[in-house]
Amino acid sequence: MTDVDASAAPENDDRGYLVVARRYRPRTFDELVGQSHVVQALVNAIETDRVGHAYLFTGARGVGKTSTARIFAKCLNAPNGPTVHPDESSDICRRIDAGDDIDVIEIDGASNRGIDEIRQLRAGVNIRPSRARYKIYIIDEVHMLTSAAFNALLKTLEEPPPHVKFIFCTTDPDKIPITVLSRCQRYDFAPVDTAELVARLEQILREEGREAEPEALQLVARHATGSVRDSQSLLEQLLAFTSEKVTVADVHRMFGTAPDAHLAELLDRLATCDTPAALEILDRSLGRGIDPGQLAEQLASCFRDAMFVATGAKSELRWHTGSDVTPAIDRLAQTYGLSGVLAALQVLDQTVTRIRHSSQARTLLEMALVRIGHLRHLKQIESWLAGGVPPKVPQTSGLAVSAPSAAGTSGD
Repeated sequence: MTDVDASAAPENDDRGYLVVARRYRPRTFDELVGQSHVVQALVNAIETDRVGHAYLFTGARGVGKTSTARIFAKCLNAPNGPTVHPDESSDICRRIDAGDDIDVIEIDGASNRGIDEIRQLRAGVNIRPSRARYKIYIIDEVHMLTSAAFNALLKTLEEPPPHVKFIFCTTDPDKIPITVLSRCQRYDFAPVDTAELVARLEQILREEGREAEPEALQLVARHATGSVRDSQSLLEQLLAFTSEKVTVADVHRMFGTAPDAHLAELLDRLATCDTPAALEILDRSLGRGIDPGQLAEQLASCFRDAMFVATGAKSELRWHTGSDVTPAIDRLAQTYGLSGVLAALQVLDQTVTRIRHSSQARTLLEMALVRIGHLRHLKQIESWLAGGVPPKVPQTSGLAVSAPSAAGTSGD
């Protein structure tokens, strides 16, 4: 990955301020983040003259599908091409970067999804490119096309003219008919690793002349969940949020998440099974503007780390490494055991999902904490079933619960 000269970007000409995600959009294969397997395949196809007529790029949002399509189009249509090192200063490459080249047609499948639009495409396919080697159609969100539109495209897709290439991009390949899939070379774009996202964000900060705490960038990268574009958009929000060095506190305030000290305090109450105190801490946290949905996700990530501790996995696999949170996570694993931690993860996963569709986010999170507080008995029951001492279950509901007597469990 190489540094990007933002001032040389064609998109910057006479258009005022450009957002970070556009200003630092990859323009060469070397600048793509986290998709080395796709880059290797496309580079080999160009160098060995085995370029197909239809490609399908699939993956989550913001992982580089459309950027890769543009880079691939530049490699094929550059004046010195086909080559993996196109002349970036040429007018063709600059226009492709800007998205307005006459021979590289970008179509939004969500707003051009009907059969009439595909008929227009078919009518233009037989017209040779104006100045480049190929006429390249990049259709974004191709899964949004109607069934009739896909059917109208099939024949052209199966036997296109030699001067035509198709590049389809989608976040939902399952909605594309199998007849279309079978006519394309498919490349799956993976979510980008957190370390690679952090490295890219650090590079952008150097270009912008700004600084940030390493842990702050880690939080941004984790919040982006593998999306390069999301991580850059979040970074831009932070740069606007503060004119000073970006800190962990800035990230928590902007995201509505709990600082490590608050999170550790809540985890300690859960680890000691003090549910009333946990609810009081939750009340104070929400009163300080912490978002209940974000807090539920933070708790889920902490119990995820506790799962790794309970299984004896390497400490490098943890997401939380702060001095405040790490001991609390260790105590969670010790208190609940693996079964209890897994049950708590299920509770929190359901809570996060329900919060997104409910106006009672606070109540749902309070219910989750109460349910988690009663999971501590799972470790005792697990030990009992393994042949240990029968657990002493407290009588919290007014009903006496006693372990089976020795006589009741003896054989005939």
